[in-house]
Amino acid sequence: MRREERVAIWVHVKSKSPPNRTRHDTSGAPKLPHEKAHRRGMDITWLTERIAVGGGIWTSDNMAAIAKTGITHIIDMQIEFDDTPLAVGHDIEVLWNPTDDDFELKPARLFGRGVDFALRALESPESKIFIHCAAGVHRAPMMAVALLGSMGWDLEDAMQMIERKRPVADFPEVYVESVERFLGAKE
Repeated sequence: MRREERVAIWVHVKSKSPPNRTRHDTSGAPKLPHEKAHRRGMDITWLTERIAVGGGIWTSDNMAAIAKTGITHIIDMQIEFDDTPLAVGHDIEVLWNPTDDDFELKPARLFGRGVDFALRALESPESKIFIHCAAGVHRAPMMAVALLGSMGWDLEDAMQMIERKRPVADFPEVYVESVERFLGAKE
């Protein structure tokens, strides 16, 4: 699928999205993806044997489930919630790298923090990384593409692989451009 088609699809999907709500909204409105995840367990998609993406963790029980998978490092891209306190006692290192899902260009330092953290973690052969945001649709896949691109992957190949393994993943053009700028500055 070409980028233009992804953008057109995103515009269509965005227009049907529920209004922004807080996690504690009791209005009876449809639940957001991260709220549904509370009831059905963790939302994790393995991209490689050591790199996964997904939605928010939110609870101690979910963090315990994450630990059981062997994940040793978390890149938390959501601005909504810092996982750091949940990881205490689970021997998981968390990088809270908060960013809004606002469809604006993202700064290189955002990717630099996440990529540096992940590459340091991957130096140990036992390490496994979970990159997540609230729903695992935009911010986590965006960071995963930046990481894979830093590891030598072609960006289009990385996006196609992520979309194949995680069909809800979406790459708005502005986020792709942000990753391209980050990787171009590294060269």
